[in-house]
Amino acid sequence: MTGIGLLDSLWADGGRAPAVGGMSGPEMSRSSISDEGLARIAALGLKPEQLPRHVAIIMDGNGRWAEARGLPRIMGHRRGIQSVRAVVEEGCRLGLDQLTLYCLSIENWKRPPRELQFLMRLLRHFLEVERAELMEQHVRLTMIGRREGLPDDVLRAYDRTARETSGNTGMTLCLAVNYGGRTEIADAARRLAEDVRAGAITPERVDEATFGSYLATAGMPDPDLLIRTAGEMRVSNFLLWQISYAEIWVTGVLWPDFRGEDLLAACRAFAGRERKFGGLPRQGLVVRG
Repeated sequence: MTGIGLLDSLWADGGRAPAVGGMSGPEMSRSSISDEGLARIAALGLKPEQLPRHVAIIMDGNGRWAEARGLPRIMGHRRGIQSVRAVVEEGCRLGLDQLTLYCLSIENWKRPPRELQFLMRLLRHFLEVERAELMEQHVRLTMIGRREGLPDDVLRAYDRTARETSGNTGMTLCLAVNYGGRTEIADAARRLAEDVRAGAITPERVDEATFGSYLATAGMPDPDLLIRTAGEMRVSNFLLWQISYAEIWVTGVLWPDFRGEDLLAACRAFAGRERKFGGLPRQGLVVRG
């Protein structure tokens, strides 16, 4: 499913996102890997097929970065935009299929109004200024989260960028804005219950795949790798359904200092993990993704 019309209707309906090519898991083809990316992968002693296809990141530590330097917290957010650029560029070089960034949680609205206003301006600025760069790198932009409560100028900037990048065939960049995992699951359960009540689906047909089709991430692959910066050991209500079998990599690096080399380090750690998905690996074989 593609097209801004569908994206608008789904995101407006409780945060539901469009499908990415209608494929997930092994069926998805890996995005093109640049020559530089192949060289960087080889330098790690890895092969492209050992890399994660979908990386999700909890971007944490902006405030601590600023406070450690005697700066206002908002300066940490501004510096964090450089890290976003760095990981998007690295993700494109490595041929990632999807990169999902946790930008603003539903709980973050408890922060001071001045900080929230700055975050909204920063988001709008990113959506406008980075539009040409996203097009050049063939990145497709999408969002998950509730539109309600977001400023109109942010929504307009997002809608335009999503529309202009909707035909791109490279990496998908998914921004989680005004998002919460529990809220996403509750919204999905409500829509599913409404369809059952309307007779569109019978209770006997409800399984994991059916429920997943009601989530904001319907059609997207589940994350293979979840990265959290700033050393915190929690998932903070992020993609609770989708990260069931994701490998988790935590670094003490604060988000404003996170760069492409850190993403490479996370991918290297991922390649060394043994992924069994609840079963046992075949003898002598390490299961990758």
